Amino acid sequence: MSKNIILSSIAAAMLLATPAFADGDAAAGATVFVKCKACHENEQGVNKIGPTLKGVVGRKGASVEGYNYSDGAKAKSAEGLVWTEETLAAYLPDPKAYVPGTKMAFAGLKNPQDVADVIAYLKTKP
Repeated sequence: MSKNIILSSIAAAMLLATPAFADGDAAAGATVFVKCKACHENEQGVNKIGPTLKGVVGRKGASVEGYNYSDGAKAKSAEGLVWTEETLAAYLPDPKAYVPGTKMAFAGLKNPQDVADVIAYLKTKP
């Protein structure tokens, strides 16, 4: 068997074995969300240092009424950003890389399971 076929087979097997971010645990996500609460709430109309995260899943970027977004967040929104499970999964590990110029000082969630869990939790707060 050629080396490329073997490597391709191994890569495919690893992808299939990796849990999807949709497999998060909302209860565990509520615990992880404590890290976010210094700057965010999940109540409608309650902005803190960061905008409310109530209803964030499915929401257009930089769209919370009354919140003063950074130029970076406004630019990303102008590109068509919508906070889906996929975009949140890309953003949460490294917010500054995903949205250059963001005001968000948080370094990100480095554990993929924490990311999945927080997304599952946020989905319970439409």
